[in-house]
Amino acid sequence: MATLNVEILSPEAALWTGTASALMARSSEGNFTVLPEHTATVGDVVSSVVRVQTDEGEIAFAVHSGFFQVGKGLEPDTTLATVLASVAERTTEIDVARAQAAKDAAESRLAAATKGEDEELLAYAALERAELRLSAAAK
Repeated sequence: MATLNVEILSPEAALWTGTASALMARSSEGNFTVLPEHTATVGDVVSSVVRVQTDEGEIAFAVHSGFFQVGKGLEPDTTLATVLASVAERTTEIDVARAQAAKDAAESRLAAATKGEDEELLAYAALERAELRLSAAAK
């Protein structure tokens, strides 16, 4: 029987590794699901919630962009799916008060920013991160 091994990695840590029945995420081309025996592929992951279905239930991560790779695992009949996120955290570990404060600060920065300037782009990016964290924590 084929198995799917999943790794969720960030530059700071390996957030989760284990056996799963599916990995669900979103790329710039749309939503995708990786199952055992998935074809080898590489792509981007856009800011979204990445979900891993295990025998114990679903584990979810707020991922703020990154890449994924699917290929053969080290053992026969094993598929390895790796998500390398620029920034990621388990949705169950999101500090909602901190995320709300970050959203409020980003909205203030955005209101004060001059249109078309770098500060406006940075404020939009910070607002997007905070909103993703808040929506992920609410699920």
